[in-house]
Amino acid sequence: MRNFKTTDNSPDKAKKRTFGEFLSFTWPFLRPYRLQLVIASIALIVAATTVLGLGRGLQYLIDKGFSNSNQLLLDESLFYLFIIVAVLALSSFTRYFFVSWIGERVIADIRKDVFRNLLKLAPPFYEENRAGEVVSRITADSTVLQSVVGSSVSLALRNALMMIGALIMLVITSPKLTGLVALVVPIVIVPIVYFGRKVRARSKIAQDKVAHVGGFIDEALHAISTVQANVQEFNMANDFDRSAEAAYGSAKMYILFRAILSAFVIFIVFSAVGVILWIGGHDVIAGRMSAGELSAFIFYSVVVAGAVGVLSEVAGNLNRAAGAAERLIEYKNLKSPIIEKSNALELERPVQGLIEFKNVNFTYPSAHLDGDLQDQTMLTAIKDLNLTIQAGQTVALVGRSGAGKSTLFKLLLRFYDPDTGSIKIDHHDLKDLKLSGFRDVIGMVPQDPFIFSSTVRDNILFANEDASEEDLILALKQAYAYDFVMALPHGLDTRLGDGGSRLSGGQKQRIAIARAIVRNPAILLLDEATSALDSESEEYVQRALQELMQGRTTLMIAHRLSTVKNADRIIVLDKGTIIQEGTHEQLAKRSGLYQELASRQFKRVS
Repeated sequence: MRNFKTTDNSPDKAKKRTFGEFLSFTWPFLRPYRLQLVIASIALIVAATTVLGLGRGLQYLIDKGFSNSNQLLLDESLFYLFIIVAVLALSSFTRYFFVSWIGERVIADIRKDVFRNLLKLAPPFYEENRAGEVVSRITADSTVLQSVVGSSVSLALRNALMMIGALIMLVITSPKLTGLVALVVPIVIVPIVYFGRKVRARSKIAQDKVAHVGGFIDEALHAISTVQANVQEFNMANDFDRSAEAAYGSAKMYILFRAILSAFVIFIVFSAVGVILWIGGHDVIAGRMSAGELSAFIFYSVVVAGAVGVLSEVAGNLNRAAGAAERLIEYKNLKSPIIEKSNALELERPVQGLIEFKNVNFTYPSAHLDGDLQDQTMLTAIKDLNLTIQAGQTVALVGRSGAGKSTLFKLLLRFYDPDTGSIKIDHHDLKDLKLSGFRDVIGMVPQDPFIFSSTVRDNILFANEDASEEDLILALKQAYAYDFVMALPHGLDTRLGDGGSRLSGGQKQRIAIARAIVRNPAILLLDEATSALDSESEEYVQRALQELMQGRTTLMIAHRLSTVKNADRIIVLDKGTIIQEGTHEQLAKRSGLYQELASRQFKRVS
């Protein structure tokens, strides 16, 4: 199945992810740092124990020091209290440092792992999912996980230990008053569980809405010239307002449920402490317990109350983390439909460049809507196609928009697999070859090449990091790019801006051609490389392409006759089927689509 889509904003979907799944997701990333986990755990236990020790110290101080007016015992009690506080400070520092370190380290590893998997997904995934939303989820959701792994989990464990320890000390100090505390626990647990589920569901929806906002911003800023040229700033701002308000509305519901949870817990817990203080005060007056015991009991009650309050707060964070982990789990576990066999072969070198399409049929995944396949005759991109391109041959693909020209390129790069039939290079089926093995011998110059924001050098060497400085200079000269590159402020080390904003369309094309030359491919794919250029830029690019095409199997898409006239063969496509084939001279004389397209172009030129 070729459908990548995973988006589902419903609360029910969010509930399917549990905190247990969050732990199972993060544990493989935590495992390498077991030593740091052990150190942090020991520090956590020591810190919790010393807090509990403060209660006993307080009881001793009041009963022995204050009540007996014994200055020596008072000094001794304060000294031990100081020791306990020092141990608490040191253990708290150790816990905080190592837990925070683990949080940052683990999230960096998660981001790297998820990003590596995203790089393996075939381009169709990014045709169905906005890149801005993917970016937002990797950054925003992993930040949520970082706060949980680096803080919330530690707080939860420490307060859970203190709550259990304090409950034990409460029993030891006064079983009667402890019974009252025990009555409060179920009253607190039930809303934590109920509202916790609500928080997790609303958190997932809120994170999806924020990701949509990120995607909207990314798309709008990348299209800023188009937006301003069409005077659409006002409409875009209004659209963004609606998106931002939707995100705010979802976040507001998440905050509401979390606030209700925290307020309820705080009210119940501290009301119980007040009742205990009232009952305990009567027992002290009646002589049934000492002032030190009551003070210790109140201290431990406050510890329990504080721990429960923190746990309820952390529960919201943990539920939010479960929602954040859901998307990262999906991205990490996504599998590309383009599967490389375990016994895949390397393409034998040297590569001749023979290409064969045999009985190829292909329908884009978007044809599958709501689980039903629509009319195949309307949606089939390639139908019963047979085409052989000899090594070193230049073949031009011509046809109307949507005829299937670009689809053949995508199939040859194995961004998609054909529904039936086979595609071969040097008699090897692409499905039997390693992806990197055959893609490594294919160079592509698209109509609108992507230029990275880094330097000219980085952009060209992106195709071949092992190329020498001499190879780089030669590629620039062969691409007729050397002169304008050297005229840039820092030459090869000039940064080109977002999407190559410092370059013209023709200059971008020549950088892309230099990139392809450095790659030294056996097979060359040219996707309408000159269709959007002015005549002067086209002349430079045409010269560069002629240099690049020498001795290589070349498959080109073009609308301009000047681009295809010198091709060894011209293939005319219509609705995914080859309807004509021959040279320019042959096809121009025949009645058919090529003659029609050619005559239209000549009329435009006239």
